[in-house]
Amino acid sequence: MRLAIPIVVACALGTAGCGFHPLFARSETNAGGQQAFNSIFVDPVGGGRAAYELRDSLINLLRGTSRPDQALYRLKITLKQSLEGTAVQTNGYITRYTYTMTADYQLTNIHTGAELTKGTETTFSGYDVVASPYATLVSQQDAQKFGAHEIADRIRIDLGVYFIRKPAAP
Repeated sequence: MRLAIPIVVACALGTAGCGFHPLFARSETNAGGQQAFNSIFVDPVGGGRAAYELRDSLINLLRGTSRPDQALYRLKITLKQSLEGTAVQTNGYITRYTYTMTADYQLTNIHTGAELTKGTETTFSGYDVVASPYATLVSQQDAQKFGAHEIADRIRIDLGVYFIRKPAAP
């Protein structure tokens, strides 16, 4: 027990100077990151229900502006979706699907149109086909919603890293 305390203290002191800090920590030094998020206008995304979920998730996560005339940045997203049967019975019936969602995003300066950063995020989710068509539909919609939230969170992280590394000026 006497040896454990010095080891813990040594580990704590060793990591104290490494420069690690949480990306989305609430502090005065990170206020610029949230201000940048607040000044992002997310363009409408084409692609049905999943696209709506993706845009809505991004707006909520970024707490971005709903009016492009109040924004400094514009986030454009191109969404691709695919559905693939991954479990097929011997009689040919598909019993499980894999839903793939890929979002290509581009952050631009709203005044100059200059590209600031871009990237691609992909997520996979699956759902089972059951006897009830309604339950299968709900499962499919849940997979789309999960994918949209997952991609929105990844884009937020990518943008957070961009704004931490770059000055917040438009």
